Amino acid sequence: MNRDVYQEPLVSRYTSREMQELFSERFKFTHWRRCWVALAEAQHELGLELVTAEMVEELRRHVEDIDFELAAAREKEIRHDVMAHVYAYGKQCPRAEAIIHLGATSQFVVCNTDLVIQKKALALVRAGLVNVIANLEKFARKYKDLATLGYTHYQPAQPTTVGKRATLYIQDLLMDLAYIEQLEGQIKARGAKGTVGTQATFLELFGGDHDKVRQLDLLVARKLGFDTVFPVTGQTYPRKLDMKTGETLAGIGASAHKFAVDMRLLSNLKVQEEPFAAKQVGSSAMAYKRNPMRSERMTGLARKLMGLPADFAATAANQWFERTLDDSAIRRMDIAQAFLLTDAILKLYMNITSNMVVYPKQIEKYLRAELPFMATEKILMACVERGKSRQEMHEVIREHSVAAGLAVKEEGRDNDLLERLARDERIPFDLDELNGLLGNYREFTGRAPEQTTEFLDEVVAPVLEKHTHLIGRVDAHLKV
Repeated sequence: MNRDVYQEPLVSRYTSREMQELFSERFKFTHWRRCWVALAEAQHELGLELVTAEMVEELRRHVEDIDFELAAAREKEIRHDVMAHVYAYGKQCPRAEAIIHLGATSQFVVCNTDLVIQKKALALVRAGLVNVIANLEKFARKYKDLATLGYTHYQPAQPTTVGKRATLYIQDLLMDLAYIEQLEGQIKARGAKGTVGTQATFLELFGGDHDKVRQLDLLVARKLGFDTVFPVTGQTYPRKLDMKTGETLAGIGASAHKFAVDMRLLSNLKVQEEPFAAKQVGSSAMAYKRNPMRSERMTGLARKLMGLPADFAATAANQWFERTLDDSAIRRMDIAQAFLLTDAILKLYMNITSNMVVYPKQIEKYLRAELPFMATEKILMACVERGKSRQEMHEVIREHSVAAGLAVKEEGRDNDLLERLARDERIPFDLDELNGLLGNYREFTGRAPEQTTEFLDEVVAPVLEKHTHLIGRVDAHLKV
């Protein structure tokens, strides 16, 4: 690492080697050469006499051994990266030098390579999503019956279960996974389309033979690993695809952000925490602290990712006619950043969900503090069954509930609603009977346990079964 210049934190701190390699200079320029090989092979196979088998073989031999220094020096001189690499390739392939890039425009290698990279990067994202879902599935199943206080507006609400809450995160991720798979189906090769997408140069090379030009387009695409091509393009593949890619990846960021913020709130309540290493330091000053630093990091990374779609939309909207070059510099940053941010977020998400800690006693403390309020409707119905007026009992219970709530807030007292009701002669129950009406916490969770099981069995299990080959493929315990 060169410590004298700025280092991109996404590479130096947060992301996987596998994703970094996809956006490396070596991967890009090697695949530019693969594009030139695919073009030459296809031209030769379709009978273009200018391209011989010996030329194609020479190109194949030098795909990997790029002279980066020569290419960089040439680019500095001519200020054109594609032609600099054509020059460096030609120096290694003197027989084939004359036919490298024959009939093509710069975007032939740039766009097709970008699409290869994104196709592979989306596969990594899909694997990451599946592994997070698998982690959360285990967690939800384990804690499907553990009652916990629910919150709306971050105010105590009816109880749910720890497992049921986890299904909400899973459902978001399942939507993200579906969008990723839909996006994968939208990625096609740019193919061999020529300078403005009309294939004019290729039509000239093949003597006006439209069928061969169409075959060339599809044959090049297949050699590059695609089933099909965009049927029409300008100079580049449609930047609308980049916009949809940015939106889809930002959606994963939003799902992760929601989870991470919830984890931070739960950590403050001391009811659930992310894993905490034995020698991890929470604060330089306060030795006792267990800061949810992974969730905080995930929040920050997700915030950055969620802000990128505006860039992609503006770029897509500003492609005048067949293409303008204002897309180049921003795409060099934004596409790589979008995928690297997603990769970093999913690595954190996998790590956190691999070993989350739950504190049932602390959960019970919050339930005990709030359950008397939640049981008021049950108490109301029981009073009516003993012959009392529903409206009268509602007012009595309301008065005592407000008073008990104020005592908790203003005096720091425990919730004594049941004691207050038991002392009121209008309430036809003593304290033991009122405590009996509360029952156990499980009675107040509705169908949360059943919903959790049904969702995991009927919705999540088929998805995990479909992607079982991806589970465990990604290192969920990556150092973060």
